[in-house]
Amino acid sequence: MVLNISEIKENILYLKERRHAIILAHNYQPGEVQDIADLVGDSLELSQRAARTNAETIVFCGVRFMAETASILCPDKKVLLPDARSGCPMADMITADSLNKRKAEMPVATVVCYVNSSAEVKAESDICCTSANAVNIVKSLGDREILFIPDQYLGQYVALKTGRKNISLWPGFCPTHARISPEDILKAKLANPRAKVIVHPECKPEVIALADEALSTSGMCRFARETEAREIIIGTEIGIIYRLIKENPDKIFIPASVQAICPDMKLITLEKVLLALKDMKYEIKVPADIRLRAKHAVDRMLEIA
Repeated sequence: MVLNISEIKENILYLKERRHAIILAHNYQPGEVQDIADLVGDSLELSQRAARTNAETIVFCGVRFMAETASILCPDKKVLLPDARSGCPMADMITADSLNKRKAEMPVATVVCYVNSSAEVKAESDICCTSANAVNIVKSLGDREILFIPDQYLGQYVALKTGRKNISLWPGFCPTHARISPEDILKAKLANPRAKVIVHPECKPEVIALADEALSTSGMCRFARETEAREIIIGTEIGIIYRLIKENPDKIFIPASVQAICPDMKLITLEKVLLALKDMKYEIKVPADIRLRAKHAVDRMLEIA
């Protein structure tokens, strides 16, 4: 039997209560998924907030590394990813083995790991960071040599903001943010001369140089609420624009590039959320030994941030 959207939503709400579940949706998720979620936000923020609830099950509408982070922070809860194929190309650009080989070549370096990485990679790292706190985390490490993984563009942004020279960058990147070009920004500014430009620090340096601010997705949401600007050019995955319009109906949001779409984020649908709750799949469980070492890197970040 084929269900309509209204019936799918009703069944999700029924099963959510029955499973004692909470639904989390990243800012890049499709609008209909954001609407059914209990919490919408950044990946780490969502896992932290979920950990403080009494939910027994977490349905994480995002990508695999986000569900892994929820498993790391919420070991007593069952974590479900509605589509097992929903991964992150940047996270896949580094493995624990390849990191350990690099660490052997840089034995005194402190490994700063962007949270957009697998649990195994976090477990081999010294400290994690987010796009929002990466600059402060690196500043807190004094003059130590740093290996920043896996996002070279976030690492370049951090190096610029801190003036640090002894920082080595892993050659990873987000394909979605890499699609945003300086030409896209210039074209959008020409068409919207009064608009403010905000971009994600995963963008290339030449894109960030043209922006008014480089911000995490939660930072973008805060900026949109607080700015007096009525028009804002958004340089990140276009899924966030749904939330921005919903929270700021009096403002205009212009995508820097309509090509900035993450196909993995769009794999999750309402139907898959329903199936996840119905069949309790696909469970993401980080093994205890990896979880504890990965959590240590996350906890070190949280102590500083």
